Formats: sequence, structure tokens, C-alpha cells
Amino acid sequence: MDRTSHDLPDTVTLQPIGQVVSRRSELTDDHWGDVPAVIRLDAARYGEEALFGLEDFSHLEVVFHFHRVPEEKIETGARHPRGNTDWPLVGIFAQRGKNRPNRLGVSRCTLVKVDGTDIHVLGLDAVDGTPVLDIKPYLREFGPRGELRQPQWAVELMGAYY
Repeated sequence: MDRTSHDLPDTVTLQPIGQVVSRRSELTDDHWGDVPAVIRLDAARYGEEALFGLEDFSHLEVVFHFHRVPEEKIETGARHPRGNTDWPLVGIFAQRGKNRPNRLGVSRCTLVKVDGTDIHVLGLDAVDGTPVLDIKPYLREFGPRGELRQPQWAVELMGAYY
């Protein structure tokens, strides 16, 4: 296979656009649904105009960095989700755990309001101080088409998540 025009770069550099401000600072897995948080943009780089029109949406997709996961805890193979041996051994890319190779999180949350460069949300599963890499309005058209399929262990795992 010729990789000359499709070689992967050695690194990708990202700069946070802001950070999460939340009363939740512990890395716990469940009960995120009613947790309020603020995504505070870096006001030195972004003004209020960066958020014009955002309040017209009910939900957001937020990309963030699991900054509190030490590099030595990164998983690249398979593991039992949450260490539960009742659930199958699955690869890191078949689960949404925080110990991923690039420590990237993606979350959908409810937009409550925009106040200057502060975005108030509910249900963002990121702790206080989390670097935010991107924010996008959630569009129904970007949701899955057709029926969803997921294993029973995932349904059990998510039972108390939100």
C-alpha cells in the first residue's frame, strides 16, 4: 500500500479554546445529567461574537481533553469496561473510557444560556478545569441514521451515567 500521500503526521497540536468551570472535580463515572457547568472561553482569543447564534440551539457537542489522565494510564489494547469482569474484554476504540490514546472526550450536553463568553450547560461530563478544544451546535441531521445497535454491557454501563 502506497502511503506517500497519506502518511500520518507525527503530532497534531491543539490549543484549548477555553475550560470547564464546574462544582464537580472528582473523576467519577455516573450521574452527570443534572450537573451544571460553564464552558468559559479564553477571552484573550475569543470575543462574544464567536458565540453569536449559539443560543438558537438546544444542545451542544463539546470536544475536550482528559487532562487528568496520566500518560502511563493510557490504554491501547483491550480491557473490561470500568474493570468489570462481568462485561466482555473490548478494545479501547469499542468503548468511551477516558484512558484513550489521545485522551479526547466528546460529549453532548444541554445548552442553558450564553452569557458573554460563558456557555452555561447541563450534563457535560467533564470536570472543573478540563480544557475545551471545540464546541459545535448539535444538529439532528448529524445524528445517526437508521436503527442503533449496541451491546447489552453498554446499556448496563450507561444506566446511571446521566
